Amino acid sequence: MRKIRAILLDCGNTLVDEATEVKDEFRVSQRAELIPGAAELVRELKRRGYPLALVADGPEGTFINNLTPHGLYDAFDAYAISGILGVEKPDATLFHHALQALGIAAQDYAQVVMVGNHLGRDIKGANAVGIISVWLDWSPRRSKTPADASEAPSYTIKTPLELLPLLETLEGAQPNIQTGQQ
Repeated sequence: MRKIRAILLDCGNTLVDEATEVKDEFRVSQRAELIPGAAELVRELKRRGYPLALVADGPEGTFINNLTPHGLYDAFDAYAISGILGVEKPDATLFHHALQALGIAAQDYAQVVMVGNHLGRDIKGANAVGIISVWLDWSPRRSKTPADASEAPSYTIKTPLELLPLLETLEGAQPNIQTGQQ
């Protein structure tokens, strides 16, 4: 039985509907609506005891402004935000920062899930670090075709709440003894 050690979540078009963002003159989002099911997902992941990290590109204020009114910003145990770290996904720095902050050892990366909407950033970055990549194919704004194998997700979901049964499946999966594969 495989235990998922942590969940990393992107924000834009993964939790927050980017089409509803209201930005100031500095491109900091002041407010936005959530994607249907996003708040319920984060609350249920916390209820189940999963450590959570926000791994997102943009200025820190965007995430504070967009998630706090919905009671979600403080649900995260760690934050890897490009505006603070100075690099954007798929740079491994963001993923390593989140994993280190959560206390996840390198040998346990394969037991961590990254959920994001962008194949070239979220999925490519997670795959490069050895994390289980889950593509949230919700937004019409992003490419739906991987540019190459590095952008191919381990799993695809259409709504945030579809992550919950996927986690149950992953945790119940037994490795194939001959190949070591799932």
